[in-house]
Amino acid sequence: MKKINRVRKAPEFQKLIKTGKKLANSSFVFYFVPRAEQAARIGITLSGKIGNAVERNKIKRQTRMMCEELVDFETFPYDVILIIRFAYKKMAYAENKKNLEKLLSKATMDRRIFNK
Repeated sequence: MKKINRVRKAPEFQKLIKTGKKLANSSFVFYFVPRAEQAARIGITLSGKIGNAVERNKIKRQTRMMCEELVDFETFPYDVILIIRFAYKKMAYAENKKNLEKLLSKATMDRRIFNK
């Protein structure tokens, strides 16, 4: 995932979490806001209690690859913050990818969320 497609600064994370709509499943918490830039951006975070630094970095790399495979950043309508849950480690890569895909489709299919 290119750096231009990432949310990296703490104030941006906080702004997206406070103003965004929330979806969740066993692997992820998904906050999303209509995008402000030309391309969609995704921020990934997880608790320091999930393994050591090596494990956390592996999980973030896997999640970035999932996002790269599932999201077309030019057409995806949202900026997203993904918070990875503890259950992520207990599931296989394919199962986590399916969970992320469900959240992405739920967010894009139901645009009425922002009209409420």
